[in-house]
Amino acid sequence: MQTVIGVRFKKAGKIYYFSPGNLAIEKGDHVIVETARGIEYGTAVIGPREVADEDVVLPLKVVHRKATEADAQKVEENHKREKEAFAICEQKIAAHHLEMKLVDVEYTFDVNKIVFYFTADGRVDFRELVKDLASVFRTRIELRQIGVRDEAKLMGGIGCCGRPLCCASFLGDFEPVSIRMAKEQNLSLNPTKISGICGRLMCCLKYESNCYCGGNCPKKAAVQEPQQGSIVATTEGDGKVISLNGQRHTATILLLTGRTIVAPWEDIVEKDPEEAAEELASLHALEGKERTGERQGSRRRQPHARSAGQEKREAHASDGPENRERKSRRRRSRRPREGNEPREGQKKREAQPRGEGEERQTHRRRRPRRDRQPRGGQDGEAEE
Repeated sequence: MQTVIGVRFKKAGKIYYFSPGNLAIEKGDHVIVETARGIEYGTAVIGPREVADEDVVLPLKVVHRKATEADAQKVEENHKREKEAFAICEQKIAAHHLEMKLVDVEYTFDVNKIVFYFTADGRVDFRELVKDLASVFRTRIELRQIGVRDEAKLMGGIGCCGRPLCCASFLGDFEPVSIRMAKEQNLSLNPTKISGICGRLMCCLKYESNCYCGGNCPKKAAVQEPQQGSIVATTEGDGKVISLNGQRHTATILLLTGRTIVAPWEDIVEKDPEEAAEELASLHALEGKERTGERQGSRRRQPHARSAGQEKREAHASDGPENRERKSRRRRSRRPREGNEPREGQKKREAQPRGEGEERQTHRRRRPRRDRQPRGGQDGEAEE
């Protein structure tokens, strides 16, 4: 058995266990302890108690001493420095054109390290930023990227219930919350009604989840695989399952808004066929629009084949006035005759006089044979 006390360094931070040693420490006392980040100023939220060796991480660090009024004043000075460091860091971020949002700044008690908390959509290369901050503050600099839940915990706020956020008030750790908890409690699966200000599922869905099985909660069965093509409810909204990944237990879902997301099976709830009929029709219409847009885009990208008439018109436009006049004369000569009117060339031939017994030859002219001998003798010489 070990005698420990629970120390918290933030209002709703995680509780760490320390050994009180020979000090008489009660609940609510301020203490100075050594952590992985250095010397820290904390508050004892759990009084001395006996715990098993399996419940703590050995070896336990011992509390240095109780905090004094001078230590409390030093903490207040550090808070003022944090505000100044926050403004300087924002200027440096804007100067380096980094896509990151600064959330909070924290000084250690001994001012040996400054921790900057920020959020970003992806990975950020802040090596040059760290160099500039180190040249300004002359101490160790640490930049830590956090998620949207940690951002809400640091910033605080008011929830939809009208009370301060649970994560910023008393929750030490974030517990996993799934949309199946909302379904078990017969709550609306509308993401806007079961999501907090951080955009994730509300932590309070976990509070009453174990009460809906009568206190005797059996072991939960393995998560069932959703059916491909079914309508499901997710944290981002309703959508249709278009593909499944059996190894990672994830599904690719086409939302009603047109976006495509990948969600784990635990966060997916299949809807009844009657409820999903209207949504399925709207999804079919959305898929039809996307296919039509793809076909139109492919048609725009591929040039149209020009017809023969279009090529003639372009060639006609590029010709000079003399060629145009010559072509127009040819076209006029090719116009159809009215009735049995003979052509102009036929009129000229009929006007010429013919000899007796001379008839007009209309048969085709035969092509000469290649092996035919030329006129004259057998030697091929012309007769005199």
